Amino acid sequence: MKEELLYGRQLLARELPLEFDPASNKKLQSYPAFEEKSGKWICRRCGAHVVPIKPTFCQCGQECGYCTQCIQMGKVKRCLSFYHIEEENRFPKIKDPLAWQGQLSSQQDLAAQDIVQAILNRRTLLVWAVAGAGKTEMLFKGLALAIEKGYRIGLASPRVDVCLELYPRLQAAFPKLAISLLYGQMEEDYVYRQMTIATTHQLLRFKQAFDLLIIDEIDAFPFDTDLVLQRGADQARKENSALIYLTATPNRQMQKQIKQKKIQATILPARYHGHPLPVPKLKRSKNWQVNLLKKAGKTPVDRAIASRLQAGRRFLIFLPNIAWSKQWEGVLEAKFPQAKFATVHAQDPDRKSKVIAMRRQELDFLVTTTILERGVTFPNIDVLVVGACDRVFTESSLVQISGRVGRSPDYPTGDILFFYHETSLAMKRAVKQIKLMNKLARKRGLLHE
Repeated sequence: MKEELLYGRQLLARELPLEFDPASNKKLQSYPAFEEKSGKWICRRCGAHVVPIKPTFCQCGQECGYCTQCIQMGKVKRCLSFYHIEEENRFPKIKDPLAWQGQLSSQQDLAAQDIVQAILNRRTLLVWAVAGAGKTEMLFKGLALAIEKGYRIGLASPRVDVCLELYPRLQAAFPKLAISLLYGQMEEDYVYRQMTIATTHQLLRFKQAFDLLIIDEIDAFPFDTDLVLQRGADQARKENSALIYLTATPNRQMQKQIKQKKIQATILPARYHGHPLPVPKLKRSKNWQVNLLKKAGKTPVDRAIASRLQAGRRFLIFLPNIAWSKQWEGVLEAKFPQAKFATVHAQDPDRKSKVIAMRRQELDFLVTTTILERGVTFPNIDVLVVGACDRVFTESSLVQISGRVGRSPDYPTGDILFFYHETSLAMKRAVKQIKLMNKLARKRGLLHE
């Protein structure tokens, strides 16, 4: 096995290829999977505290324990060791790696310059860009610089869909560069590359590997609340490295840090096409969970659906959970027998084909959970959020959902309707955040109105 496969990696013995002999490599470091701190055992992969278990549960026959926090990446036990080779940045030199010939807007260019400076100075930068601002294109100058300097680059996202979307876009922008793609269900073996696109879970198998780490959609589940993934991201990059956060919806704590100037941020309040963000409209739908399942009568949601079908407007309907969407599906079929629609959720094996059908305009609308709140774009659509007051719909989620509307320069407007029984704080904050971005964009002269 080539030793480069362990550069910047942290693997258990069972994760090493069969032909690899740990004893034959002088660069190879090995160390216990757990370390003891203040009388507690800490998992070296994810940093979590480990609860001891009885010896009979482990083949080592000693007092052992395993980490429950990162077990989905494979069981780490006290009796095991990790193997690691320090990152050596052995990459071929690439001159002028960027093939993209597009033009950045003035605000995109300013953000791109900030990203370049963060990379040069190896510091942390938060890029707060509204949905549709063109975040990926803003990275290109900085990525080109890092590639020419021979930096190892990691680009991670909590969501597999985002990684799968980024991979072909970055490969097209940097055709001279071989890029590695890592996610849980992939069939291909890991390959050592200068740039790695990975889910944030996969960062747990890296150790001080990246000179530049970019984390897209830091507000997305589960990264936003999972300390294991956040510690994994910190461990995956070198001590002296650049860290770029990308988000359209920073959480309340991060927004507070920006106001207090505790974190350096670049804010892009306008979309690249220069039109204002559509602002959600709040629509009361009393006892929506009960009334919408009645096949008789017309609810505010029914009327919104009927008017759009009559006008030929395509739309997305967001619901709080899978179980309720399945119940409502039959009612929709009875009330709108001529409509062509599909229901999608995270466990739906046909989700991808249904999204493609919607994109090809073969469907009038999609009924979906929050799985489509980000990473999927359709031109010229409206959005209906049914039960927007449900706790599933956070401020971040509602802003992301609203960001599905008006993204295309050919169709920069559209309706966003929040149907609710009682208004929630998240609904109010989402509307406030969208209005704030429009206000800031107008103040900077970025809107074409």
